[in-house]
Amino acid sequence: MGDKVAVVAHRKKSLGGGLPELRRVLADAGIIEPIWYEVPKSRKAPKRVRKALDAGAELIFVWGGDGMVQRTVDALAHAGAKDVPLAILPAGTANLLAANLGIPEDLAEAVEIGLHGRRRAVDLGRVNGEHFAVMAGAGFDGELIRDADRGLKDRLGRVAYAWTGVRHVRDGAVPMRVTVDGEEWYAGAASCVLLGNVGTITGGIRAFDDASPHDGRLEVGVATAEGALEWARTLGRMATGRSAGSPFVKMTAGRKIRVQLAEPLTYELDGGARGTAGKLKARAVPGAITLCLP
Repeated sequence: MGDKVAVVAHRKKSLGGGLPELRRVLADAGIIEPIWYEVPKSRKAPKRVRKALDAGAELIFVWGGDGMVQRTVDALAHAGAKDVPLAILPAGTANLLAANLGIPEDLAEAVEIGLHGRRRAVDLGRVNGEHFAVMAGAGFDGELIRDADRGLKDRLGRVAYAWTGVRHVRDGAVPMRVTVDGEEWYAGAASCVLLGNVGTITGGIRAFDDASPHDGRLEVGVATAEGALEWARTLGRMATGRSAGSPFVKMTAGRKIRVQLAEPLTYELDGGARGTAGKLKARAVPGAITLCLP
């Protein structure tokens, strides 16, 4: 089996005893010479994932945070590699997908799940041509993450999101039109729009109570909160798992979502900032990849 197991690792991320321990744990399981790639940045991962598939990998371990996982699932989905399961080794800051799926931040346990866990097809979202597993968003959310990405995340970890969030609560709302499955659902000013594939998002906030990566739909949320007081109330409700009851949050779900923004905004996928866009074209991609689950 050894020559058919691949590891694609972000070498700057750590978990347990690091990559040397991963090699030892795999060797103890009889995988002496896995297909092994290390990358210095998550955006280098897709090329290595494609090489692993070309080399005949039958199982791929991804080592890193949500950005690394997102780049990997995007590469697998684009390659149509539904039959090659992906095992997550959560070595990042937030590890949102792993947390949503119950994969622990324990190296030996995560490897065990990869080798012997359940194999299950999961949905992805796709926005502007790129797949995501956790969430995508624009507005307050994208600006927050863009700032957190500028080195703060490495120094402060999860606190970076809260820190930058406090700074962005004063940003104004932007007029937008949101169409869900062909019907106009929202038209007006909003400080952020979020698309969710799973329930818990940045900072461990439970944003979408009904989200499931197995229902063929994306959750859609629009926040109209402006200023520190309204955002404090909104985030307070989200933190206690009652986001749907907030007067500053509107929610629905659908298969195809179009967002037309009055001005280009930074958008993000799974906690990684992208460029600015004036529109988001999103859809659910049912059963896009196979993941190894507890």
